[in-house]
Amino acid sequence: MVGCAAISPRPDRRTFLAAAGALLAAGLPLRAEATPRLAAIDWAMLETAIALGHMPVAATELIRFRADVGHPAIPGSVTDLGLRGAPNVELLALVRPTLILSSPYYTHLHAGFESIAPVLSLPFYLPGQPPLPHAIDALGALARRIGDPAAGHRARAAAQTRLDRLAARLARHADRPVAVVEIGDARHLRAFGSDSLHGSTLARLGLRNAWSEATAYGFLAPVPLERLAEMPDARLVIAGPIPQQARGALARSRLWQALPQVAAGRVHHLPAMNAFGAVPAALRFGDLLARALEA
Repeated sequence: MVGCAAISPRPDRRTFLAAAGALLAAGLPLRAEATPRLAAIDWAMLETAIALGHMPVAATELIRFRADVGHPAIPGSVTDLGLRGAPNVELLALVRPTLILSSPYYTHLHAGFESIAPVLSLPFYLPGQPPLPHAIDALGALARRIGDPAAGHRARAAAQTRLDRLAARLARHADRPVAVVEIGDARHLRAFGSDSLHGSTLARLGLRNAWSEATAYGFLAPVPLERLAEMPDARLVIAGPIPQQARGALARSRLWQALPQVAAGRVHHLPAMNAFGAVPAALRFGDLLARALEA
């Protein structure tokens, strides 16, 4: 009809599905109005999704996560997929995720995951690099991927505000370096360096890490207990509970009692920590550290 614009024919279902598949293959965001069904293999990615307000429908090792990470309760409706290193792929398929959240730790499993749904794998822990900036960037990356960039902006702003407040609280404790460790037994510990979540959070909060030597993927272990004598001015922060057998042995240990930090009463204890978490784990570490030092 003269003067009327041509009306494009409505695309058929095959054309639509092909286009949708191409978008997913290109890594473009899911539709913002669609509620994403996330399945988290990696705990750092799980924490990132929760920080964005998008609770996954499934995740790995939830019993241990609830017990060890100290995170707000995850609903019982979230399906437990089993071990992070060997998730139940059949169960993963049954929960029908639209996006699987993984990390480079599980690259060898990605081919199987990709037969179920697209995979988003973000790096948090890289040798020699502080992971906290990567964790903050992950908030935006995941938010964009699921079509909710506003959630990423909100979560990032909230995290930076809390970190600034924690830094202000801890400013008066910046006179001494901090050694963050886990006790393995009565003679050995695990020390967290600058490329650990604990270490990079210390730096963001304006505190100096007493462990200046290189570590691999966040920590150095096993480290002889007597190494603590090389940093006599440090505050000693023990992250996580001390094993029962080690606790009794340390109480009787002359070496332990002679350490400068112990003799001066500069030993602080934190509850179980997620040393390989994301922004929520960093904020929890900072908050518990501030409480411990203030006490």
